[in-house]
Amino acid sequence: MNPGQKMFHDFALQRVQPCKEAELEAVMAESFKRQDDGTFTREYMGAAVPKMLALIRPECIEEFQKAAAHMNSQLEK
Repeated sequence: MNPGQKMFHDFALQRVQPCKEAELEAVMAESFKRQDDGTFTREYMGAAVPKMLALIRPECIEEFQKAAAHMNSQLEK
């Protein structure tokens, strides 16, 4: 896990719903693997973010969406 992935990992786990940590970890593990092997695309992110949002505490959804939008803006077009 690179430093950026670690930062996002910690950010997300601080906002996850109780008992949903393992599910979120699994989605993030796949995302990080794809980032590392160059297969992380906007299309993949478009599918992964809703899965993650379903696991985030309701009061943290807006903040998480902003972080995801920032990450999406960093992807190559």
